[in-house]
Amino acid sequence: MELKTFVEIGLAALIKSALLAIVLLTAFAYMTLAERKVLAWMQVRVGPNRAGPFGFFQPVADGIKLLFKEELIPSGAERVLFVLAPIITVIPALIIMGVVPFGPPIEVFGYKVPLAIADINVGMLYILSVASIAVYGIVLAGWSSNNKYAMMGGLRSTAQMVSYEIALGLAIVGPILVAGSMSLRDITLSQTTLWNVVRQPVGALIFFLATLAEVNRAPFDMPEAEQELTAGYHTEYSGMKFALFFMAEYIKMVAVSGIGVALFFGGYLGPFLDTVGPWVINGWAVGSWIAGLLGLLYFSLKTAFFLFCMIWIRGTLPRLRYDQLMRLGWKVMLPLALANVVVTAVALALLGARG
Repeated sequence: MELKTFVEIGLAALIKSALLAIVLLTAFAYMTLAERKVLAWMQVRVGPNRAGPFGFFQPVADGIKLLFKEELIPSGAERVLFVLAPIITVIPALIIMGVVPFGPPIEVFGYKVPLAIADINVGMLYILSVASIAVYGIVLAGWSSNNKYAMMGGLRSTAQMVSYEIALGLAIVGPILVAGSMSLRDITLSQTTLWNVVRQPVGALIFFLATLAEVNRAPFDMPEAEQELTAGYHTEYSGMKFALFFMAEYIKMVAVSGIGVALFFGGYLGPFLDTVGPWVINGWAVGSWIAGLLGLLYFSLKTAFFLFCMIWIRGTLPRLRYDQLMRLGWKVMLPLALANVVVTAVALALLGARG
């Protein structure tokens, strides 16, 4: 590869990475507001309405408060790991969407620029690998705090991750088999005529439930069950260290929603993309930009629907008992996910034989 081409690709990836980080951090801030507003609407309350119009500046106020809040480290804590744990938790949340396509490629000065940081042929393996790292931060936070409640939260998170990540991995196998590729771009394009949620309804349901458990959302929020563990693994954290754990949870909500959209709901695909894509006006590929913006809009709306469902479930269902959570993961979701893989493989083999 020529040096010039290498620099151009690197610069484009750097710009897209910076933009994605800004979008995810902004989404984290306003997801906290959206959750409080939606839950207030469902429970016939008002919700935040003091800071700015309709409470729009509430996330800004919360951020300023956390910046100036005193940070404490317990005297018996492992100081290095105690400080590193929130960082280890938040970094995977920020980088996991690096292989997700947000729209069709756009043309910039004669170059086709994909609306994804990277399109690698093992994209799903990358996602599963990065998702597995975050649990280390939670476990280390619980252990390094030298607090029994925090330690219990860390252990619960480990058990929950092991239980549900197996089902999650098997749920992803269906779309991979249908597309014949682990690339998120190929999986998205394989849904041009029919979304995978129609082809793989069981896989989509298992994926959704498993991701709720992965990001410790209700009714699977056992690692931070306040009635039992005070606050779980982050009991001893305050200030910006606590904010990093909070940030990781909400960014992961956005990330798994976007991955679910790409896997099962057609990703950025939607009406008029093929129609406007070829438009060229005075030598400028205007159609590619319109198609890119349309794809980004479709992807965002589908992701917002996923996030709304997560908030809806939190406001509706009570927290499971820990034995119920383990039983659901091992005795219900794992066998269902295995059966779904077998049925999908057999169906594809039969269709291939007939073809």
